[in-house]
Amino acid sequence: MLPLESLEEKIGYRFENRKLLQRALTHRSWGAENNERLEFLGDSVLNCVIGQALFLRDSHFNEGSLSRVRSNLVCQDALAEIANKLVLSDYLRLGEGEMKTGGAKRPSIQSDAMEAIFGAIMTESGFDVAKSVILKLYEPVLSQLTPERMGKDAKTLLQEFLQAHRLGLPEYAVIDVTGAAHDQTFQCECRINKLNIVVNGLGKSRRTAEQAAAKVALGLAEDFFKAKKHGDKNRG
Repeated sequence: MLPLESLEEKIGYRFENRKLLQRALTHRSWGAENNERLEFLGDSVLNCVIGQALFLRDSHFNEGSLSRVRSNLVCQDALAEIANKLVLSDYLRLGEGEMKTGGAKRPSIQSDAMEAIFGAIMTESGFDVAKSVILKLYEPVLSQLTPERMGKDAKTLLQEFLQAHRLGLPEYAVIDVTGAAHDQTFQCECRINKLNIVVNGLGKSRRTAEQAAAKVALGLAEDFFKAKKHGDKNRG
């Protein structure tokens, strides 16, 4: 396990009571003193902070749009992605059995620990400090949100983009599945035949792998039409 100081530096908060952070990183398989109660608190704080951040972005978004995008931002996959950037698996405390079966890399365990960290910060320093930490970690995602993309995942955005350009739907296929049954990694392909785009994505489920591939494919498709538009202007 890496020293907790390095994790504190990554999240931008130093605990006065280091035991709180240690508990936030402790899975129930370790023992009775685990992070489940802190996770409960952190989940509530996270939903409130992200909900407020989205509410303040634009007054034209209705309740449905706000609810959909908040669900996408606070879900297990989104939290696990942040945890991966922090390399949170190197700090977790798990029981021997859970550790041997790759529990430290499991998205559900990582996302629970992230929420527990938020709960620990809330417990020690209050809502405003917890809010600032959460917004810092979510800033890369929040900064990319646009009115057109609110609440929509990559597959939906790709489908809408292709339909707007009168192209057929993308095709998805599972290319490979690796790892033990409890900790599989999926590799999925996204293919757009008319644009000669074939890309792959990785994820801990077929859905997340398809989403990863769709995100790359969308970027390439957008670049294709930008270049085409630029070329048409030059010819004109």
